[in-house]
Amino acid sequence: MSTVTLGATGIAVEKNGFGALPVQRVSEETAVRLLRKAYDGGIRFFDTARYYTDSERKLGKAFAGMREKTVIASKTMALDVESFERDLETSLRELGTEYIDIYQFHNPPFCPKPDDGTGLYEAMLKAKSDGKIRHISITSHRSHVAKEAVESGLYATLQYPFSYLTGEVELGLVKLCKEKNVGFIAMKALAGGLINNSRAAAAFIGQFDNVLPIWGIQREHELDEFLSYVTAAPQMDDEITEVISRDRAMLAGEFCRACGYCLPCPAEIDIPQCARMSLLLRRAPSENFLTPEWQSKMEQIDNCINCGACKGRCPYSLDTPNLLRRNLADYRDVFSGKVSVK
Repeated sequence: MSTVTLGATGIAVEKNGFGALPVQRVSEETAVRLLRKAYDGGIRFFDTARYYTDSERKLGKAFAGMREKTVIASKTMALDVESFERDLETSLRELGTEYIDIYQFHNPPFCPKPDDGTGLYEAMLKAKSDGKIRHISITSHRSHVAKEAVESGLYATLQYPFSYLTGEVELGLVKLCKEKNVGFIAMKALAGGLINNSRAAAAFIGQFDNVLPIWGIQREHELDEFLSYVTAAPQMDDEITEVISRDRAMLAGEFCRACGYCLPCPAEIDIPQCARMSLLLRRAPSENFLTPEWQSKMEQIDNCINCGACKGRCPYSLDTPNLLRRNLADYRDVFSGKVSVK
């Protein structure tokens, strides 16, 4: 078993965390079974959020009566004190706990600090003083906000996208976190589902002794893969190096990470899926996406009103409307048989 310590928090856990966003998509019975199986298999770190609908409630059900045996992280998207306090109280109630180990600002557009006029950081300090949270943290998809947070000395951990598809900016943040003794929690370790080799993903992140990956899990076979790495952590070798090199060549440049911050779309386009359809067709069984349902979703792109809202909200500065149109054109070619993805 390989462990990682989250910076100055002193929290040391198995180097496999459970990302509980996907359990909102399954029944409570299934979610509880997966969460308990993860615990029984050695996973101790569970990350959720108020934004993830009923995810917190499912964690609360799964770990009732065994709170001290788990490390729970949650998040708030609140941008004012009243909303912050409401979110925290709701999270505590849903989780069935008196405290949250790591409480995170959820991808704020700025780095909350004392005396910045919002009162948000002061609200975090009060929650910590009251014993409702143990560590003040932040998640981000914006590199400048993430860097500012780490350098400020105000945050115990940073949660940020990190996988073998990321580049120098992300590697720099990992190094900075180590220098500042800030824990690094890696979200999107499978690049929003574009990485289809979990062994390669785990081996790559295993090279960084200060990084805790959280794997988004909703199916038992996915959990089984990651549990197998608890007892036999993958190591970089020639085969995995080749997988990573091939994927980097295919996925280099502009691609959607499926973070969802572009939503809602006034034209009701499923942007996080539609904007990466070309890649999904080639990296997953294509028949899953060549259905009447998906054809209808892709054709919805033609209803784009060019409002630019998605482009303005994208933390990766993608030209989302053009990306959607390119994916639609490719999808039509594949659907018609003009282009093969076999």
